[in-house]
Amino acid sequence: MGNESENKIADPIMRRGFIKAAALLGLGTMTTGVAESYANASREMSIKKGSGTILTKKRSLGSKKNPLVVSAIQLGCMGMHTGRGIHPDHKSMVKLIRDAAERGCDFFDTAEVYGPYVNEELVGEAVAPFRNKVAISTKFGFNIGNTTQPLNSRPDHIRKVVDQSLKRLKTDRIDLLYQHRVDPNVPIEDVAGAVKDLIKAGKVLHFGLSEAKAETIRKAHAVCPVTAVQSEYSFMTRLPEDFIFSTLQELEIGFVAYSPLCRGLLGGTLTEYSDLNTNDIRGAWPRFKPAAIKSNIRIVEALNEFGKTRGMTSSQICIAWMMSKYPFIVPLPGTTKLSHLEEDLRAADFVLTAAEINEIESKIEKIGVVGDRYDALQQSRVEY
Repeated sequence: MGNESENKIADPIMRRGFIKAAALLGLGTMTTGVAESYANASREMSIKKGSGTILTKKRSLGSKKNPLVVSAIQLGCMGMHTGRGIHPDHKSMVKLIRDAAERGCDFFDTAEVYGPYVNEELVGEAVAPFRNKVAISTKFGFNIGNTTQPLNSRPDHIRKVVDQSLKRLKTDRIDLLYQHRVDPNVPIEDVAGAVKDLIKAGKVLHFGLSEAKAETIRKAHAVCPVTAVQSEYSFMTRLPEDFIFSTLQELEIGFVAYSPLCRGLLGGTLTEYSDLNTNDIRGAWPRFKPAAIKSNIRIVEALNEFGKTRGMTSSQICIAWMMSKYPFIVPLPGTTKLSHLEEDLRAADFVLTAAEINEIESKIEKIGVVGDRYDALQQSRVEY
């Protein structure tokens, strides 16, 4: 199986509305071991915080034998340092991560390349007071500072990166370790073998891939069980449905959807006049050129119209849409603002019917998306 398109799947949850705070969306029977103790700790944190809790739902990534049970929505921390304009000060971002935990989010995403390095340090500092009650995902795979050979997933490099990440994160284990981008110069079986050894050593609990095609996922999974695949997924980027979702379902692998709001565009805060070139990676990509943004804002307008009678913002529709369609998805929005964080976390309270899903998808398909998601360089680093 190469880059061939897989059959689309449509298994939406057939009801909508607010779910009681105690409901667990997409969570199966808890197993003993690390997953059980982790989930219990998370519940204890929510009970202690009381009225501050917004997100109570959990989801299970990976196989039933060894699941990673986490909050139904993860917080992406990349933008606190990298690629999203002028980032806020360190102290305020520590507070935001802690605010997220108080509100029920117990899953935080970072990577050594974000910053680089300082984003892991931020996350480590922020969650240190309650480390055993949350899960951290981070990533390896780059030769930071090496422009001639930017990718590096050699086993010796993986081991080195993990040891350094553990120090920056102030922890003794990484809950979910991703290969950030597939390295064409290193067989994926060697990568999976190196992570498998790290799992045996107790330094890593779960293995993940990012932007990998189905064939790569299968090869890696045969060596070391893959718990989750992280890739871009939103109303404007639905390629994973075609290329990997049926494989993930078959192999019991979870999916973490980064940029569920299309890097902020679907949240309604960007316009054709937004400065996306000052410390911002988006300005170089076709989808975020002024003319493209002007056209793509029509999608935001369609989302706002859809949400008017449902009490939902465009951001909440984006997140609820994917959660309603697929129980194996954990959305990964990123933000530096508390108001946006709370808005995103509340999206878990909405469930769309099959009819509503078809309605909003049809509207967006008629509008169409202008601009590719990546420039040529970034596109060369993903497998579909």
